Amino acid sequence: MADIDLADLGAARLHATFDTTHDVPSPRASSVASPASSPVMPAGRRRPNHRVRGVGAGIVLACGVAGFVGAWFGAELARSRDAAPRRPSTLGLEVAAPRDVAPPTFATVDIADVAARIGPSVVAIQRPLGVGGAGESSGTGVVVTRDGEIVTNAHVVGDADVVNVRLPGESEPRPGAVLAADPANDLALVRIDAHDLEPAVFAAPDDLRVGDDVVAVGFSLGLDGDPSVTRGIVAALDRSLTTGNGVLNGLVQTDAAISSGNSGGPLVDAAGRVVGITTAIAYGYADTAANSVGFAISVAELLPELAALRDAALGAVVPDGYLGVGLAPRRDGGLGATIVQIEAGSPADLGGLLVDDVVVGLDGAAVLGDADLMAAVRDRRPGELVVVDIVRDGGRAQRTVVLGARAD
Repeated sequence: MADIDLADLGAARLHATFDTTHDVPSPRASSVASPASSPVMPAGRRRPNHRVRGVGAGIVLACGVAGFVGAWFGAELARSRDAAPRRPSTLGLEVAAPRDVAPPTFATVDIADVAARIGPSVVAIQRPLGVGGAGESSGTGVVVTRDGEIVTNAHVVGDADVVNVRLPGESEPRPGAVLAADPANDLALVRIDAHDLEPAVFAAPDDLRVGDDVVAVGFSLGLDGDPSVTRGIVAALDRSLTTGNGVLNGLVQTDAAISSGNSGGPLVDAAGRVVGITTAIAYGYADTAANSVGFAISVAELLPELAALRDAALGAVVPDGYLGVGLAPRRDGGLGATIVQIEAGSPADLGGLLVDDVVVGLDGAAVLGDADLMAAVRDRRPGELVVVDIVRDGGRAQRTVVLGARAD
């Protein structure tokens, strides 16, 4: 078990839709609100917008709005790190050595120490809104390399080419160039001119368990002063959400309090290692309750995406896999995704998939729902051969499909 460095569901829908440019979920009725900072356009690595599905409660991006200014925590933040030995990663991130013992918990670790450990790696990010920068939105970022690379959410940087980045202990912001952004995965890479930053240490995915203690750190509501520090636990792993720009999968669900402005900030374990990048919060409406339900992009999703963002910054184009189906959730309570439409001549059509097939697996991995399948296909490449496990007419079957390229 090693350690490794590095919200918005849209409008109500009542009928299945079919998008010939991407695999899409079937709509379900939903009530949703988005913050004023929610309009997001790609900057760098580009993906077309995806359709939107409700999940029974509203999901909003955790990004602050309208002129709030973030800060840092503690004028004398300790810059000490976990004493565990580290080894370099292929991405240039801080990587801790494998653990032979259970990770620490808040029963044995002071939260103030955890906050001090991650604090030097947490930065405030602001981007202008509107012509001439009228109005601003605020978010959070995490330092990933000593020479100025910072990861944050794509919805924090929006369509900006340059954002303002304020480091711990500094009163003046620095210009940060948005190297690349992927709205579908809600991640962006920013670089500032620096050479001595304190990069965060990231925990390996296998080190995270449901029930583990975690701390969320970020510039909640863009309030002046230090970042907010809230504690909670890992409530669930491998959650999937459909957003206005695509599907977020492999999410960490937590009950640690998360507010607007936390977007792009770290979710850390009791050792101060980053286990996720905060991205979304749920809220209740009408007769639906949603208390303390927040989501963070897991390290498992973050690491390959960081590499892709770096490639995109150099001009590389990374195409998505394409199946050519319309999807809906199962209605019988089981896991999987129901195919409700198939594009003629698409990979799904040529591979022998049929309407009403329930996809329950892809290449041996269980498909939990329609969003899960969408993300799994998107993260593969055109030309890849995939084995699709389906339930058809009450029986199990397999079909082999060659993924295609999604149309622009």
